[in-house]
Amino acid sequence: MLVSIFVFVIVYALMITEKLDRTAAAVFGAAAVLLLHGVPYEEALAHIDLDVILLLIGMMMSVDILAQTGLFEWVAIYIAQRARGNPLVILLGLLSATALLSAFLDNVTTVVLMAPVTILITQILELPTVSFLTLSVLFSNIGGTATLIGDPPNIIIGARSGLSFNAFLLHLTPAVLLCMGAVFIGIFVLKGNTFKTSPALRTRIMKASPSKAILDPRRLKRGLLVFFCILVGFSASRFLGVQPGIIAIAGGFCMVLLTRSDLRSALIKVEWETILFLMGLFMLVGALEHNGLFEQVARFVFGLTQGHLFATTLLVLWCSALLSAFFGNIPVVIAMIPLVNSIITSTQLEINGDPQVMAAFVAGPLWWSLALGACFGGNGTLYGAAANVVVSQIAKHNGYRIAFVDFLRFSVPVTLLTLVISSLYIYLRYFIFSPL
Repeated sequence: MLVSIFVFVIVYALMITEKLDRTAAAVFGAAAVLLLHGVPYEEALAHIDLDVILLLIGMMMSVDILAQTGLFEWVAIYIAQRARGNPLVILLGLLSATALLSAFLDNVTTVVLMAPVTILITQILELPTVSFLTLSVLFSNIGGTATLIGDPPNIIIGARSGLSFNAFLLHLTPAVLLCMGAVFIGIFVLKGNTFKTSPALRTRIMKASPSKAILDPRRLKRGLLVFFCILVGFSASRFLGVQPGIIAIAGGFCMVLLTRSDLRSALIKVEWETILFLMGLFMLVGALEHNGLFEQVARFVFGLTQGHLFATTLLVLWCSALLSAFFGNIPVVIAMIPLVNSIITSTQLEINGDPQVMAAFVAGPLWWSLALGACFGGNGTLYGAAANVVVSQIAKHNGYRIAFVDFLRFSVPVTLLTLVISSLYIYLRYFIFSPL
């Protein structure tokens, strides 16, 4: 375990200080833990989330083909005109759309779709692109928390706990809406006067013709048809028994064929640097999980509550958030689920020995705390969620730099605010209005 921790700390320090390119650091770290026998080779490969990798490759191919038709320019001009060039209205519109899409698509797909539009709008109106992109990915992670399919941690929790789609919607959506409202107010109060554009640029955007942005209508129609099928496939993936990554990669190649695009060009446009970075990071965190680090930390923390349900629930929330911020929310959730199950079945927390009462009053708050903590905790740092990494790489590809510290200026206040609201929500809903 010490080898894996040592390598992870060095790699993380290199990425935070940017002394070494983050992709090179992650790949170096993955190679180091393998060479130093910190994790078996097969185990390291097993921790690479192939579904996320295929999803990214497929969606990047599709988005690039759609971008060549002028679709994103059209969307950018349309949104800017509907908001009459008001930067704050544009920002709130983009954030709301991002959160809504993330609730029904996964957040990685959402940011791949929304980032090009965000970049174009900010370029047209000369707005701070990095600030808009950072807030966009934070809202993607918040919005994805609302449903079973919106964020990978929720999918994992749903599969292991047996909780339904409607249960996630009923219990998590109110918390998400409260958090979004609070963050909106915070943006308006603290940043409302900083997002400004010139009257000349507003006049220019209002006179622009969105239809002229479309370069190839026929190719666009074919591309949108395939893209619609991809989205339908995502929605039905659980019923079809097919992972979203398979649907995305198949859709990407179908779009290449139907739009008569060049396959080599489409593959070149894939952000392979992002793919390598995520693979390296998955292997690094996988080495820590393999050595039982997360489980040991969680058991130690839970031992402090001495069976008090509310204290345990809050610790699940904050512990999962803190771990997710630094190690990524997917491995943290996988490690925490067995512990939550053991807490639920613990005699210390048993209520009259009634299993139905146990399920209603004990399991629920713990599962929702884990979901809220892991999803919101993913906003904590630049490496807390895959969507954060993807946005930073898209920004880099377009000439913008989202530094680790710059990301923290937005992410830390948003994460703390959403966790405080989640704590109050859990306390009021499950311990005041539904007292044990």
